[in-house]
Amino acid sequence: MTVTVLAILETDFVPAKHLAKIMNDRLNRAAKELADVHLKALTGRGFSKDDLVVYLSYNPKYKIRYRIVNDVPADIEYFVAECCGCLGYILWRTNVIAIDQQTEADYTNPALSGNKYDEN
Repeated sequence: MTVTVLAILETDFVPAKHLAKIMNDRLNRAAKELADVHLKALTGRGFSKDDLVVYLSYNPKYKIRYRIVNDVPADIEYFVAECCGCLGYILWRTNVIAIDQQTEADYTNPALSGNKYDEN
């Protein structure tokens, strides 16, 4: 398994220039440490075509957050969550995509779904 940890330096907020340099250096060090030390046990595990990609970034309260961006088995996801939790990183929550009302009505109305078994 190939382990890649990327520091996402662009944030939702704009810190002061002197603070941004310190934050970016800290984030790059955290990404390197996470990949080289904490997730080193996953290197070489599983099939060679398997990859683990983790993004690190800051939230607006200057806490480091993480997100696994590809599909991995549950045990690897749990291992990454355990490592990141011990380091004080928080899970990077994504925004929910809004579905317009017409599309939602198409999914909830059995007459429009085209499935004869859904109709009463």
